[in-house]
Amino acid sequence: MSYFDAASAAPLHPVARQALQASFDEGWADPARLYREGRRARLLLDAAREATADAVGCRPDELAFTASGTRAVHSGVAGALAGRRRVGDHLIVSAVEHSSVLHSADLHEASGGSVTHVQVDRSGRVSPSSYAGALGPGTALACLQSANHEVGTEQPVAEVAQLCGEAGVPLLVDAAQSLGWGRVEGDWSLLTASAHKWGGPSGVGLLVVRKGVRFAPQGPADERESGRAAGFENIPAIVAAAASLRAVHAEAAAEAARLRELTDRIRARVPALVPDVEVVGDAVHRLPGTVTFSCLYVDGETLLHELDRAGFSVSSGSSCTSSTLTPSHVLKAMGVLSEGNVRVSLPPGTAEEDVDRFLSVLPGAVSGVREKLGAPTGVTKVPAVADALIVDALGRRCPIPVIELAKVIGDVPVGGTVRVLSDDEAARLDIPAWCEMRGQEYVGEEPADHGSAYVVRRLS
Repeated sequence: MSYFDAASAAPLHPVARQALQASFDEGWADPARLYREGRRARLLLDAAREATADAVGCRPDELAFTASGTRAVHSGVAGALAGRRRVGDHLIVSAVEHSSVLHSADLHEASGGSVTHVQVDRSGRVSPSSYAGALGPGTALACLQSANHEVGTEQPVAEVAQLCGEAGVPLLVDAAQSLGWGRVEGDWSLLTASAHKWGGPSGVGLLVVRKGVRFAPQGPADERESGRAAGFENIPAIVAAAASLRAVHAEAAAEAARLRELTDRIRARVPALVPDVEVVGDAVHRLPGTVTFSCLYVDGETLLHELDRAGFSVSSGSSCTSSTLTPSHVLKAMGVLSEGNVRVSLPPGTAEEDVDRFLSVLPGAVSGVREKLGAPTGVTKVPAVADALIVDALGRRCPIPVIELAKVIGDVPVGGTVRVLSDDEAARLDIPAWCEMRGQEYVGEEPADHGSAYVVRRLS
């Protein structure tokens, strides 16, 4: 089995496993106590904090260990907003942030605060000027991830941090996806991360608050972790997280270069091997081991099951794999195809032959799914006399509305239109994406008795 979903959780690093087992004997006691066992636990905790702070590039007393990366984000956003409530209640986030950031923003807005969502380009990257334009005298906090968890696009954190600093606004960076590859550059103010993303154990998050940042921890007071993370510290897991972070940083340069070569191979070969595929995410500013692509006329969930049966564990942002039946907020913000989406995120140590085997298996898996769904084969139809057609795809989920559109577009003459009736949220994204990929004109969306009518004009 080839595990290609490191962006969700990286396999436990051997160093983490060793440190975890070794610290069980010494790190079980309360580090706040003064007797021998407590002092031993405190030494382990202090050493782990110093090692982690060195890897992050901060002071040890600026770093707190939390129960998860999500908990770190929630605490970081809430504490920074509360600490600057006299300045204002305006929060800035990018449209492609992790759900933990967006959920924090939703809660802030529901509580009476204001939120600006900075949009991204088609590669998933924000413009520093967009952040500059969103900053104002009432801005309390800005948030920007270092790299996207779904498509791997790296963000211009250093440039945005400089703009925020000039405006006197702290910047919180979600570094969950990138910290295993090295420090986050720039003069950021707060940082969060999660150990299971770099090969540490789950259940350990990081919250860094720079000296000088106004911060008011929310919730009941607790004396541990400077009051920023309540509860007894999981010292064995923290020690393992610190040890594995140092280990992956020592290996990062060589492994990043190797994985980048493998993902470059996937980016180049997939469109050549599989027709009607869109590779998404920035081609240059991206994480070394992550590559994402979307396949027309493919049910994402079915494709993931096919690849799983073939021995590959991958992830997807397709709406077909979600109980909400809505496309990934990241793909939606980018305006790219969402159906048949596959995210390949290679863990360190991935063998070259595993990637080659994936490339040999993928075309057959995609072809098989398309055949099951009755996707068009590319045969050109003779135009009919009708200038307009209506496709009723109500109640049918992705990628069926797009498949039905592709089947009938040849039944109208050049200049004729097809109206696709659909109540699937993904159609709003995937039909315009299909038009761009197939050289047709997306006219727009019209209201309908049920759902919406998506109008497409045939150009060729």
